[in-house]
Amino acid sequence: MKVILQRVNRASVKIDDNLISSINKGYLLLVGVLDTDGLEEIEYLANKISKTRIFEDENSKMNLDIQSVNGKILSVSQFTLFADTKKGNRPSFAKAGEPEHAKLIYDQFNQALRDRGIDVKTGQFGADMQISLENDGPVTLIYDTDQK
Repeated sequence: MKVILQRVNRASVKIDDNLISSINKGYLLLVGVLDTDGLEEIEYLANKISKTRIFEDENSKMNLDIQSVNGKILSVSQFTLFADTKKGNRPSFAKAGEPEHAKLIYDQFNQALRDRGIDVKTGQFGADMQISLENDGPVTLIYDTDQK
């Protein structure tokens, strides 16, 4: 699995100009899944992300996790995180997980975050979505379970 985490002041997802989900302070997660991903990857990422301390404390130090600031998560599936751009000018997405498996892992990942007490909103798996965000910092982290 690969997750791009962006600390945001606000984020939203629309489909055909219809608002699907939105959050204020928290994380926008872009989530990519491989066919080899399973419970181990889900638990690893849910644990890391729920405990990541990148919100500022009273001394302006990044020392607080998402729950300490009553933050929320907007989680969006994104198979393009596994694009192969080595050859030519058109990316290949052959490495990305098959949709049925990827949706199952994506749903289980979001539930694992909820099980840790975090309010998680989502986009719509497989849809063409328009994402808006105001990145805070900017702070952007990349999590890749192949590099844990």
